[in-house]
Amino acid sequence: QVQLVESGGGLVRPGGSLKLSCTASVRTFTIYDIAWFRQAPGKEREFVAAISRTGGATPFADSVKGRFGISRDYWRTAYLEMHSLNAEDTATYYCAADDRAVPTPSRVAAEYSNWGQGTQVTVSQ
Repeated sequence: QVQLVESGGGLVRPGGSLKLSCTASVRTFTIYDIAWFRQAPGKEREFVAAISRTGGATPFADSVKGRFGISRDYWRTAYLEMHSLNAEDTATYYCAADDRAVPTPSRVAAEYSNWGQGTQVTVSQ
């Protein structure tokens, strides 16, 4: 098991940017695919982006493609860079880790067994 801690959320105006961080408690960070999900009030948790163990695969949800970027270092932290934010991006953002060694990082929340506590992102005037 790995503990994950998200940070970097906050209040931002429409069109603005934020960079979220996901820091892991283990030194074996490179065995995990890392994904970001988000959940808005009254809605289901949805996939945002993921990055494979090697960084070679980075699937994105269509709703964020071209606006969000994902990266990781090879120590303990993954990042989600968000640009051109709009009200529909308002949600609690969660990072998740998967050590199943699948060919491509999953877009399915149920396949991730390790989750952070979430960080709130609010896009508003």
